[in-house]
Amino acid sequence: MTTVGGPGRRGWVAGGNPGGQTGRMHLLTGAGLPAPTAYTEHLRVRDLSVGTYVLAVGDVDGQQPHTEDEVYVVLRGRARLWTPDLTVDVGPGAVAFVPALEPHRFVDITEDLHVLVVFGPAEYSNAGAAT
Repeated sequence: MTTVGGPGRRGWVAGGNPGGQTGRMHLLTGAGLPAPTAYTEHLRVRDLSVGTYVLAVGDVDGQQPHTEDEVYVVLRGRARLWTPDLTVDVGPGAVAFVPALEPHRFVDITEDLHVLVVFGPAEYSNAGAAT
């Protein structure tokens, strides 16, 4: 496996093909920018998918639980992330992990919210396995 930037430096994994991916580095453009829909997928490989979720002040987050684990990285904006057991304030730099099948949504959006979303494995990969 080769890490861009040399051994011991942070960077993209560029080879090794551990999950059947193309083995090539991808630079994602447009991540975090508004698009025609609230969610825009930027990358999909077998083991993960990456997208941007943008919600404006006053929007209602109608998402349903996903069949894959999910990581949210807040790029801009402020809101609260609700789950049945916990509600937390999120803002720029916040990173939240939501396990597969846990109900969750963004509420009380006080500044337009731009979130990088990482699903593992790729979104909907486990949809047939959900009960």
